[in-house]
Amino acid sequence: MGGVNILSINAGSSSLKYQLIDTATGEAMARGVVERIGAAEGRLKANGVERAGHFANHEEAVSAALETLPGGCRVDGAGHRVVHGGGRFRASVLIDDEVEDAIEKLSHLAPLHNPVNLAGIRAGRTVLPSVPHVAVFDTAFHATIPAEAYTYALPYGLAEKWGIRRYGFHGISHRFVTERYAAITGRSAESVKLITLHLGNGCSACAVRGGESVDSSMGMTPLEGLVMGTRPGDIDPAIALRLMEWEGWGREELESLLNHKSGLAGLSGVSNDMRELTAAAAAGNARAALAIDVFCYRIRRYVGALFGVLNGAEAVVFTGGIGENRDEVRMKSCGDLEALGIRMDADRNARVHGEEREVSAAGSKTAVWVIPTNEELLIAKDAEARIIHAT
Repeated sequence: MGGVNILSINAGSSSLKYQLIDTATGEAMARGVVERIGAAEGRLKANGVERAGHFANHEEAVSAALETLPGGCRVDGAGHRVVHGGGRFRASVLIDDEVEDAIEKLSHLAPLHNPVNLAGIRAGRTVLPSVPHVAVFDTAFHATIPAEAYTYALPYGLAEKWGIRRYGFHGISHRFVTERYAAITGRSAESVKLITLHLGNGCSACAVRGGESVDSSMGMTPLEGLVMGTRPGDIDPAIALRLMEWEGWGREELESLLNHKSGLAGLSGVSNDMRELTAAAAAGNARAALAIDVFCYRIRRYVGALFGVLNGAEAVVFTGGIGENRDEVRMKSCGDLEALGIRMDADRNARVHGEEREVSAAGSKTAVWVIPTNEELLIAKDAEARIIHAT
């Protein structure tokens, strides 16, 4: 059977990113983003063209996206990114009313993400009622994490009542680079043992054995683990309790601190953008330099921990905007890990930006690779597979 055309949709609170992908070639026939949904003046950026407009809701955003598709292009189905599938959704699934309801009921686990993902799903099903829609979950790849890794040491009944456990996130990206690494090296995904690092504004590390996730730095929410653009990653939980006491804060202030005011931005006082931090550090900004050092130290710490979980890894794979493009971050994160069999090639690493390439030294026991992620393509492929299976 030939490829199908899948509209890959990633809905945010005030934005909607999309690509129309031909699954036979893996190429995007159209791509764009609708920004400032609900604002007086929004923006539509598509296929290199930008225009202003008013997009009252996600339905109008999806309708506007469809208008940017090349003439005569059909849409055979849609794939929707959903951040949290809880313990129920261990794989991608065709969307019906029951699935919608289940995603809504999981919103207590991802209150910042699932409601807006659901808004995109409902908009897509309204605007494109005659094509199948598929939910692709960021947590699904991590459904294979064993109990000893996903269980928190809290009273068991309380954790069971509320679904408190490690779920892991960025699973679409971790799965894509795992499968891509296997393809590059001419093997099956089931034969590889990797540590994958998705480094962007959100950051996470994943241990992969036999093509399956066995541990993740992110936990019940995306707050745990590595330092991120505006999130702190691992902190002593008592810090939140003390701040409630010392500052007189409630839930809203803590949510704002932990999700929007910490991480690289909060520590540096400059930006959450690694490009700006690197420039500021080079100009002598000590806080920017410290933010980069803390960011890279946390990566080294997790690489070491996951190396122990796996009892060794054949490769460390960098992906995401920072992982793919910031050679200095890769060097600082892996440059002193010879004990793990990692030897970096500084010159090779410095030349690699946004391309598939090994950046470790020749003969390094543990390889280091850069593999650009393509979450939209994986969403489209999963949607195609579910649609074909259902027919």
